[in-house]
Amino acid sequence: MNRLLIKNAAQLVTCDDTDRVLQNVDIYCRDGFIRRIGPDLDLPADRVLDASHMICYPGLVNTHHHLYQIFSRNLPQVQNLELFDWLRALYEVWKNLDEEVVYLSSMTGMAELMRHGCTTCFDHHYVFPAGAGDLTGAQFAAADALGMRLAASRGSMDLSRKNGGLPPDSVVQTVDEILADSRRCIETYHDGAPGAMHQVVLAPCSPFSVSAELLRQSALLARQYGVRLHTHLCETLDEERFMLEREGIRPLAYMERLGWLGHDVWFAHGIHFNDEELRLLAATGTGVAHCPISNMKLSSGVARIPEMLRLGVPVGLAVDGSASNDGSSLLEELRAAYLLHRLHSSAAAPSGYDLLKVATRGGASLLGRTDIGAVAEGMCADLFLIDRRRLELVGAAFDAKNMLATVGLQGPVDYTVVHGRVTVENGHLAAADEAELARRANRCCRRYLGM
Repeated sequence: MNRLLIKNAAQLVTCDDTDRVLQNVDIYCRDGFIRRIGPDLDLPADRVLDASHMICYPGLVNTHHHLYQIFSRNLPQVQNLELFDWLRALYEVWKNLDEEVVYLSSMTGMAELMRHGCTTCFDHHYVFPAGAGDLTGAQFAAADALGMRLAASRGSMDLSRKNGGLPPDSVVQTVDEILADSRRCIETYHDGAPGAMHQVVLAPCSPFSVSAELLRQSALLARQYGVRLHTHLCETLDEERFMLEREGIRPLAYMERLGWLGHDVWFAHGIHFNDEELRLLAATGTGVAHCPISNMKLSSGVARIPEMLRLGVPVGLAVDGSASNDGSSLLEELRAAYLLHRLHSSAAAPSGYDLLKVATRGGASLLGRTDIGAVAEGMCADLFLIDRRRLELVGAAFDAKNMLATVGLQGPVDYTVVHGRVTVENGHLAAADEAELARRANRCCRRYLGM
């Protein structure tokens, strides 16, 4: 039995159904779930945390990442490239992936996420070089080592350059190979129960790197097993032109033709939707993972998040790959999103608290989870704590609901709790030696890049 009692939290931003902010309350967690919230709880606990100077928030939910890209960020040869050229250059690096690279890059990226309040990560891994090993298993092993809740994709590509796609031949597979390994990953790793720490999503890379048959068969297989579907869509105008030239229709119409709309589907980026397409997303419950920093770095555009939220399109927040972001902090993404939409939409922009809910409840919705995204009785005990006495928060904590987006946070959070276990304590990983992890990761990265 795992019992954690958080005592006297100065403020609790619940993100619950009524948007409550509670004062001076205890949070009792047992076996991974929040059992009681209230003042002066006198209950048996294996650990007690004094939160009398802390603000408590629900754990953040990252809805789109490429953790393997940690080891290819800030490379000089890809600076200032836009998406298609950027991908062509980086596939020459990514074709050398192996289990060690994926394990240590996943550890590094998830550690940064967790130190900045993220408790659940969805990773979109789609590069499977021949003979690279069980890369999905390596990711789950990394998540378990840190205590992170992970949804991993069995991503895929079957169109190489010779077939009109972007990647080299060595990182694409046949449809039959992909479907067989997708079944293996679901049957081996997916857990559909409440509180699940491991889930699997089927996620072909993008319409310009996979065939219509792969998209169609992936959708059928996902629905057979009851898992979710994800891909990149409407990220750039180059993609839009590519689809119009190849298929004669816009990207979303193409995905609709192949059965890729519904409550079990979400798209990464979703920048270049028109008005009619936004209404279709809302009507079908199809979601969007918003990646503001990546979208800015690659000059892809500004997603129409204010309109999506008004229409009821499910929206989550995401850091995207570290090579198109150079970091893995969802707190940084939260503030960037707030500032971007204030600049672009003025009074029509979502509030800081609106975006906090995108990063918590919204992300949970995209992943099909009703057990994460809020701090409430019966939910998973996923949360983080910030000491409001920090110098950089002087004068900021009077409005805890908006603070993380409007003011932001310098440095890591004080505590992160995942499924009732403390995974970050005083700003540092609880289950890993950070200096040793950095040493191993740097050594592996140098080998991988040939440096």
